[in-house]
Amino acid sequence: MAASKPVHAGERILFVDAKERRYLVTMVEGAQFHTHAGIIDHDEVIGQDEGRYVTAANGRTFLILRPTLADVVVKMPRGAQVIYPKDLGAILLAADIGPGMRVLEAGVGSGALSMTVLRAGASIVGYELREDFAERARKNVTAMLGADVDYRIELRDVTHGIDERGLDRVLLDMPEPWAVVAHAHAALRPGGIFLAYLPTINQTWQLRAALDRASFAMAETVEILRRTWHIEDRSVRPDHRMVAHTGFLTTARAVVRGD
Repeated sequence: MAASKPVHAGERILFVDAKERRYLVTMVEGAQFHTHAGIIDHDEVIGQDEGRYVTAANGRTFLILRPTLADVVVKMPRGAQVIYPKDLGAILLAADIGPGMRVLEAGVGSGALSMTVLRAGASIVGYELREDFAERARKNVTAMLGADVDYRIELRDVTHGIDERGLDRVLLDMPEPWAVVAHAHAALRPGGIFLAYLPTINQTWQLRAALDRASFAMAETVEILRRTWHIEDRSVRPDHRMVAHTGFLTTARAVVRGD
C-alpha cells in the first residue's frame, strides 16, 4: 500500500456515519465536530490517516475520508444553485475539456463548474454579473484547489461581448445564452466547442434556434438521469428515488461558413 498522508489542520474532511450520512468539516486544532450522532474532537482526527474510523464520545463510529470533488460540490457554501455532479462529468466530456485549454465561463455561480474544469487542467476566464457570486466562487475554488490555478473572474455582462479571442471552449450557465451566440462564435477558434446548461426546454429551444442561425454545426442537446440501485443480499431493485432532470446540456462546434 502507498505511503499514507495524515490529515492536517486546515483541510476539509468528510465524516461518514453508520447510515452513510456525510458531513464536510474543516479541521481546526482544539475544535469539535457536533452532530446528533455524537461529538468528535478534531484533535482525534488530525494526524490520522484517512480511510479509518474514529469513535465519538457516545461510542458511535465515523469513517474519515478526504472528500471527492462531487462531495465538495454538494456540501460547499453556495449562493447560486450549483450544477450537479452528474452533469459536471458529462460537461467535461461533452466539451472535451483537457490540459492547456483556454475556457471562457459565464455565470460562475458558486464555482462548481470552475473547479471541475480547472482540475482537468484548463485555464478559465470567468464573466460574472454579481460580485458576491464571484467572491464565493473564488473562495470555493481556492479551498478545493489552492491558489495556484489559472483562474480569473471579471465582473461584466457576457451579453455585451467577449474580449478574448481564439478560445477553445465557451461554457455558459445563464438564463439567456442565445444572446451570447454571436459573441461566442467570434471568441472561439474554428472547431471550438460552445456549451450551455439550461433548466427548461423552452430556453433550450430558443438557444437551438439561435445556433441554427449562426455559424455553428453539430448542435446536440442531452439530459443526464442518474438512478442508483438497492443491492442487499437477494434484494436487488432500483432505488425509489433518483436524481432525474436537473438541466439540459447543449453543445455545438464553431465553424467557418463558405461565401
